[in-house]
Amino acid sequence: MGKVLGVLGGMGPAATVAFLEQLQALTPASGDADHIRVIADINPRVPNRNTAPEAAGRELARMAAALRDAGAEVLAMPCNTAHTHAAAIVEASGLPLIHMIEETARAVREAGARRPGVLGTGAGRMLHAERLDALLLDASDQAAFMDLIGRIKAGDTGEAVRTGMARLAGRLVDQGADAVVAGCTEVPLVLGPGDLDAPLIDTSRVLAAACVKACR
Repeated sequence: MGKVLGVLGGMGPAATVAFLEQLQALTPASGDADHIRVIADINPRVPNRNTAPEAAGRELARMAAALRDAGAEVLAMPCNTAHTHAAAIVEASGLPLIHMIEETARAVREAGARRPGVLGTGAGRMLHAERLDALLLDASDQAAFMDLIGRIKAGDTGEAVRTGMARLAGRLVDQGADAVVAGCTEVPLVLGPGDLDAPLIDTSRVLAAACVKACR
């Protein structure tokens, strides 16, 4: 039998559902019993990871311990920015966390990218910590990016949002990025590989593939 996966989700809910769909789609299965058992806490009330990080860390630690108590044996969290609290999550639960940023760094290297551009908040800083020369949006474009993420979280995945996200990805490519990292899990909800002239590394898909490997 495989390991039970505990998912710290809800950041935001649509991105978590997309991650679970990726997890199901990437699992080689001939029937129900071949899939991974998943216990998910889709908690949209986790405090904002950017503006209230300490409160977010406390809530994520609580969620991790609760998932352990519910039977989870390994954890995953489809939110890049929240990985600043990875150590607290592991300490609170005593369980291994499949680390989204580390897995993404591995995927970037395997893709042969030397200067990945990042569409995200904390993901860029964390990829720098993984010794990757990540290219980030400038302040103006980052503000536009955050506005787009807010609109996606509010349910807007329309043409204007898609065009805006593709424009920002294109800016990174024009500045020298040889791959673009979807460093916020809302990004792939509006941006696909065909929308830019460089490889798109979907961190949600990367995490889902790592979970399949770890839990089967």
